[in-house]
Order: sequence, then structure tokens, then C-alpha cells
Amino acid sequence: MQEAGARHKPSHLGSHADHPPSASDNLVRPRPDPVGPGQESVWAYPRPAIAEPTARHIVLARGGATIADTRAAVRTLETSHPPTYYLPPDDVARARLIASDHRSFCEWKGVASYWHLDTLEGRLANVAWSYPDPTPAFRALADHLAFYARPFEATVDGVSVTPQPGGFYGGWITPDLGGPFKGVPGSRFW
Repeated sequence: MQEAGARHKPSHLGSHADHPPSASDNLVRPRPDPVGPGQESVWAYPRPAIAEPTARHIVLARGGATIADTRAAVRTLETSHPPTYYLPPDDVARARLIASDHRSFCEWKGVASYWHLDTLEGRLANVAWSYPDPTPAFRALADHLAFYARPFEATVDGVSVTPQPGGFYGGWITPDLGGPFKGVPGSRFW
């Protein structure tokens, strides 16, 4: 398995000036997928991003061991992205987390600190992140932890999560969401 941190560039390096658009980049907003009853479109989410509390039941496990279990998460919403869930530290197996030197910068939330997770199979590098001192609009995220879904059995209200495509973003896709989702090929400029 590729280490989670190997796929992630700090977003402060994300200026596209040094990476001009290629023929595969979609420079126009895509057509949102149709949504059915009980679904929400990620294209109805705001920009700039927001954070809001959610009572949805979030469970994160690996190899049968529960890493997190909460009904007190905060989710971030941003146009074209599935929600990212930030979990309160008291609902996470914090004893298994090891601070990483890795950092990244989000224009909305501030500087993120990353975490490794020790499992029975070994260490998962940079698999979680937090905002120790988020911007004022994202104070609700302070010390909460978000996890990349890919190396886990992650569920929202008992429904399995699909990781947001592309490897960099940390959104969790559930069947109640309509896309398309940022991270697919050609979505760099959405």
C-alpha cells in the first residue's frame, strides 16, 4: 500500500502558475449530476468553504479495530467536494496517533498538522490531519481530526464511504451525494 503522505502535496505549492493547464484540464464548470430524493449536490455547497456540526454517525475502523466512533463531528462543505469529517479528539483512538512533521496550508482553514497511525499491520503515514489554530471561520475544527478514507473501513450512518478521487483531497463520498467530484481527471481548475 502506498503511504498516504506520498500522494499529498502541500497546497501552498498549489499555485498553478508553474503548472499551466493541459489539454485534459476542464477549465469550465462541469454539469452537476442529477440528484434524487434524499440526495444533495456538492455543486450546491458554498465557496468559500464552511464548517458545520453534524450528528451523523461516523465510524472509522482498520482490521476490525475501531479508530473513531462519533455522532459529534464537524463537516466541511465546499463546492465540488464531498464533505470532509472532522472528529472530536475524545472520540478517536489518540494513543495510536503519532505527530508528523508534514504540514500543508488551506486558504480557508489555515495550516494543517498531519498524523501517522500505528496499526497491527504497521504505520500509516500522514493519514490524518488537524488544524491546531484554524482561521476564525473554522474555529469549530480546532484539534478535531480528519482522516483519509482510503486505508480504512469508513462509514457514515452505517453506509460505506468511497474516498474522494485523486489522492490529495480528504472527502468522503456516500450515496446521498451527487457529483461529479473534484479530484477526477481534468478537475484541477474546478
